Order: sequence, then structure tokens, then C-alpha cells
Amino acid sequence: MKNLSIKNISLSVFAVAAMASCTTMSSSKVGSSQANISNTKWILSDNVKGKTPTLNIESGRVTGNGGCNNYFGELSLDATAGNFAVRNIGSTKMACDNMNVETNFFSTLNEVNKYVVSGNTLELYKGNLLLLKFNAN
Repeated sequence: MKNLSIKNISLSVFAVAAMASCTTMSSSKVGSSQANISNTKWILSDNVKGKTPTLNIESGRVTGNGGCNNYFGELSLDATAGNFAVRNIGSTKMACDNMNVETNFFSTLNEVNKYVVSGNTLELYKGNLLLLKFNAN
């Protein structure tokens, strides 16, 4: 019985250490120099009900579709520090069946302050917390 408890404790410690190292590795790129993503187009990687939100990054602004309405906003982008901030989001005003997707998307996009690019993937963070993940479109 004593050996079983020691094994369980050892496995628990190993699992916690493994999870901590994964978290550190995945967030270690946050806040570091990133690829310039001006003039790129992205599509949300999550499966959502209805139309999938998109993100088009242009010089000093973002545009796209939030899942129902087309939107636009100001963008502050600094590739050397991996900073990304969207402000003053505006959109068309159509009503759709699932407005929650769009409302949550716009709200979350306003929280972002960092980005990480890895191949064809764009991750948007608030600090070290991953908020949105996109695939190249």
C-alpha cells in the first residue's frame, strides 16, 4: 500500500511538472519579437454556430466579419514586442440567429494585447492567457 501511495504522489508531481513546462513553453513567445502580420487575413480556428469570424489586418486597422456583421477597428501593432491592440470596433447592424458568437468575439478582441505567429497560426493573448486562435485564410 505504501508503494502505491508513493507511485501516486510521484505521478502527480510528474504531471504537474509536465503541465507547468508546457505552459511555460507555449507562452514563452508571448511578448517577444514576432513576424509582421500587416496585410494578412485570418479565420477563427474554433468551430462556432453560423458564420466563422474573420480578421483582416491592414496598416493601422482591422476589418472582417464577426459571424454576422462586417466590422472595422483601429489597430496598434508592434512586431518587435509582439504587441497587438484593437480599439474602437464598429460594425454593421444586421440581426442574426446567433448574435452571442459575434458579441463574444468583439468583446474578446478588445481584451487582446499580445500576439504570437507560428507558421499559419495566429494566437491572440491577454498577457500570457490565450484568448483567440486563427488560421491563415
